[in-house]
Amino acid sequence: MDKQSYYENLIKVVIEASVADTWELAVLEWEIVDCTEDESASSQCVCKHEGLRYLYKIRNRNNKNILFPIGSTCIKKFGRNDLDEELSVMEQMFSILHAVEKRERIELTSKYFSRKLLEYLYENNVFIPNNYNDFDGYNDFEFLLKMFNKVNKADISEAQHRKTTAIIMKSILPYLRSKLKNIEK
Repeated sequence: MDKQSYYENLIKVVIEASVADTWELAVLEWEIVDCTEDESASSQCVCKHEGLRYLYKIRNRNNKNILFPIGSTCIKKFGRNDLDEELSVMEQMFSILHAVEKRERIELTSKYFSRKLLEYLYENNVFIPNNYNDFDGYNDFEFLLKMFNKVNKADISEAQHRKTTAIIMKSILPYLRSKLKNIEK
């Protein structure tokens, strides 16, 4: 099957599961509700394309219909920046989790993080209030954002590296393991 056929299948499936009867309106009805990973990349998208690694579940806000699995390439065809940002955040979370499992040192660089990911983590209450952040998770978010924004990463002190690692290991990693529940170590 060629790319055009996959795209035509996608349009048909999305419109059939939507309230709207045009592609331009139908794509506005959907939200991402979950993502799992198929490390074997053996799953098939709703458009019939094979070889999916990231399996997204989307739900129609108007009629509650679910499409699963749908791949990131198909979601990008919706042409919505908000969904594209969510895709990026989800895939960054998988990347961080895999890096931790491989015992890589995770640093606040664009290799693993983005401002959007840090905002997502804050908005989802990942930064646990404790005596190290004056019982306010915003302080951890603000600290990580400050470290991420540093142009010269060599200016980050060893104490700041330790604090960054502690926040990643004590707050972010448990959240990722819970959120991305299909990956267990």
